[in-house]
Amino acid sequence: MKFLAVQLLAVAVEAAFTWQNVKIGGGGGFVPGIVFHPTAKGVAYARTDIGGLYRLDSEDDSWTAVTDGIADNDNWHNWGVDALALDPQDENAVYAAVGMYTNDWDPKPGSIIRSSDKGATWKTTALPFKVGGNMPGRGMGERLAVDPANSKILYFGARSGNGLWKSTDGGETFTKVSSFTAVGTFIPDPNDANGLNSDKQGLAFVTFDSTSDTTDGATNRIFVGTADNITASVYVSEDAGVTWNPVKDQPGTYFPHKCVLQPEEKALYLTYSDGTGPYDGTKGGVYRYDIAASTWTDITPVAHSDLTYGFGGLGVDMQKPGTIVVASLNSWWPDAQLFRSTDSGATWSKLWAQTDHYYYTLSTPKAPWIQTGFIDTDTKHLGWMIEALVIDPLDSDHWLYSTGLTVYGGHDLTKWDTDHLVSIQSLADGIEEFSVQDVASPPGGSELLAAVGDDSGFTFEDTASLKSSPKTPWMNPIWSTSPSVDYAGASVKNIVRIGNSAGSPQIALSSDGGVSWSNYSGADTSLSGGTVAYSANADTVLWSTSNNGVQRSQNQAAFSAVSSLPSGAVVVSDKQNNTVFYGGSGSIFYVSTDTGSSFAKAGSLGSATAVRDIAAHPAKAGNVWVSTDAGIFHSTDYGSSFTQVSTTLKNTYQIALGKGSGEAWNVYAFGTGSAGAKLYGSADDGASWTDIQGSQGFGSIDSCKLAGSGNTAGQVFVGTNGRGVFYASGAIEKGSERRSRVFNA
Repeated sequence: MKFLAVQLLAVAVEAAFTWQNVKIGGGGGFVPGIVFHPTAKGVAYARTDIGGLYRLDSEDDSWTAVTDGIADNDNWHNWGVDALALDPQDENAVYAAVGMYTNDWDPKPGSIIRSSDKGATWKTTALPFKVGGNMPGRGMGERLAVDPANSKILYFGARSGNGLWKSTDGGETFTKVSSFTAVGTFIPDPNDANGLNSDKQGLAFVTFDSTSDTTDGATNRIFVGTADNITASVYVSEDAGVTWNPVKDQPGTYFPHKCVLQPEEKALYLTYSDGTGPYDGTKGGVYRYDIAASTWTDITPVAHSDLTYGFGGLGVDMQKPGTIVVASLNSWWPDAQLFRSTDSGATWSKLWAQTDHYYYTLSTPKAPWIQTGFIDTDTKHLGWMIEALVIDPLDSDHWLYSTGLTVYGGHDLTKWDTDHLVSIQSLADGIEEFSVQDVASPPGGSELLAAVGDDSGFTFEDTASLKSSPKTPWMNPIWSTSPSVDYAGASVKNIVRIGNSAGSPQIALSSDGGVSWSNYSGADTSLSGGTVAYSANADTVLWSTSNNGVQRSQNQAAFSAVSSLPSGAVVVSDKQNNTVFYGGSGSIFYVSTDTGSSFAKAGSLGSATAVRDIAAHPAKAGNVWVSTDAGIFHSTDYGSSFTQVSTTLKNTYQIALGKGSGEAWNVYAFGTGSAGAKLYGSADDGASWTDIQGSQGFGSIDSCKLAGSGNTAGQVFVGTNGRGVFYASGAIEKGSERRSRVFNA
């Protein structure tokens, strides 16, 4: 029995934590592609650039994430989805091309993932090259397609000069199509040193012509688009992919973004832009290709001489031949424009005219913060970066389109043709694509403060509010991105946050727990980014900026440099002693006892060479935890001396404390332990660690943000880079309790 007990203790210990999203709602990021199944009612998926794949629930217009289970620390890039395909013959089958970047930001090659149960489980086929779900050109597509006549055949158009690839076994293996020699040679910026814009954009789409004949069970006619505006950008095979040729008389000058077949018309519709997107576009066009007659027609809804944008999103009505909707890419001012034609592009009507004739209503009841924070404060009501626009193939009234902020859509699209008034809503409920920059949970204050990229940040006043989309983002001032937020430990209603947009003051204060905000009067326009710390009594701000080293301000006076801390240092305030701040840089831990005016080196952190995070105990002065590349160190004497709490959890990143059982506090940390690189919790001050992440994917642990609840026992928050904020609660067993339980079994 004792031998068995020893074996059990050696196994990774996991606590039963069930994770769910904090409901910010509204999407929060870019959705480059949406695909409906052609014959199964209500089956659709949306791909995101950094947040994985979502499945539509057509009963309530909500979405469910389906790729979290394959986005752990080692496979974080699976949340970058560059292409999406459904099998026309099997409503349960879904395929996607995954991988985040083609430059060195992503060290691994991409994959084709496939599911036979609507995303409940996945199988993976590794590719011999990278896939760029968050690269330029990600709104083109779809680059992946299943042969409508043969479920075993798939084609994938790759980036980076890797050409066209084919599977004949349902996606288990892929081989290069050697007869297709075009690679899409356009490079947005050959001089971009980081590689984001200096890679070949590659192939843009694969579209089967389901009206063509078959050879040995394979569709004969296949169209492939490329990012090439010099030689040719649309190619066709008439012999099931054996040979390929440029389509004759095709448009030049621009890059094709979308290509959709209308089978009853036996015609292709294509949108073009002078850039590969998703941010650019100053010229472009819309074209119709009559397959039977082999003729092209320019059906661009605006005179080319009047264009200031290209075209991206393209919806083709499968129930009403000749009916299409296209979207501008990008009309940054005053707003995007959408056009609809019911006669194959011969004539068009706009969704708005001038700036006072609007043929739509727009509301965001499922994400009210979009209305208050963006629609009410900007001219761009309809959005930007509109690459995905689809009409439900089985319901002409149901449509969806995505922007850089949300997914819009509605259920009365045909009223465009009668009343010339359509109802548009944010229909992104369930999509949580936020890039979370920081999280905090002040004891006795707001339950959660979430600083995010692109959408400012959000306050959740209590645990119940975590299930409701906020009425407003952080505003007055509002910045695109809030990199950091902190609270005053002895005055928890006092909050400080910072922004990262240089050119205007980037720091704000709240005295009501993050409900309302005011500008910090001592800020100038030169400071931005980094991390911020607020003294216990809310009189001093310490700001480790991204561009001007560490800065200090007291009582909203002007900021001045703190020369005794290195630029980029980690900074944290003691949560109970107003005079004390902590800092970390490299292998050195620093302490200030004069409200951040000066810092001195403090206790040793053993063999650590990198301080990654510091957490001050919310209720105990002088009690501080330090996360390093060597593990976690703990001090109870203001950092004068440290003890490494355990060697079982190594190479740690973010660390946080949260309320535990009774008067105790749990410690949470991302690091490498018995279950691998994951999130662990400890109820005995780090003596033992329990895997509390389980099978939930959080992406790369070095990009995750962490906060233990200061108000709800056992509750913990994880901010991800692309899947919003997760939270869970549960009890963590102490190591001594576990040993006693096992040995007494």
